[in-house]
Amino acid sequence: MERWATFDCYGTLIDWNAGIGRELERLFGAARGGELLHTYHELEPQIQREDPGRSYREVMAVALARLGAPADEEDALGRSLPRWEPFPEVPAALEEVRAHGWRLAVLSNTDRDFLDASLDSIGVEFEQTIVASEIGSYKPAPAHWDEFFARSGADRDHHVHVAASLFHDIAPATALGLRTIWINRLGEEPEPQPDVELHGLAGLADSVDALVP
Repeated sequence: MERWATFDCYGTLIDWNAGIGRELERLFGAARGGELLHTYHELEPQIQREDPGRSYREVMAVALARLGAPADEEDALGRSLPRWEPFPEVPAALEEVRAHGWRLAVLSNTDRDFLDASLDSIGVEFEQTIVASEIGSYKPAPAHWDEFFARSGADRDHHVHVAASLFHDIAPATALGLRTIWINRLGEEPEPQPDVELHGLAGLADSVDALVP
């Protein structure tokens, strides 16, 4: 039986906060960057809920507009996103998971061109990639997981979801009865409780093997 590990991309594999934070500091100054990053995190899911059919490029532009960015800079995050870097341990950790016989998929709240650029920078093969702009839905809604299981034919008892966001990923995956590994990069308190908590992807292969031998 094939074993599948699904991943969120931004915040889990790609350093999302650093990418957004750099642009906010450039646009609004270092003194306001941290405050506006927090506000951005609140705005983005609101905008996604307002219109799930929006592309992620549009979501980011609307968020920057609401933060007060100049009109000619509302696409700043879209321009910069393809250059956002993976966390240092990610390529080797994913290769180790593949070497243990797992198939990999990404379930991302983004657009195809953005995800393709990010996965190119990681340099590891993924068998399935599902993006919000192609299914008209943003996590935490369950459509990403529904689409993944429909496309892959994966068995739920041989599947693990790996992600950094409690709100977008761990909570909805838990509600669906899926095994979860939470990548707690920010020192948060878990709610809900994942099956496994890690602070990066190092050691992930052993963790997924322990959940699905």
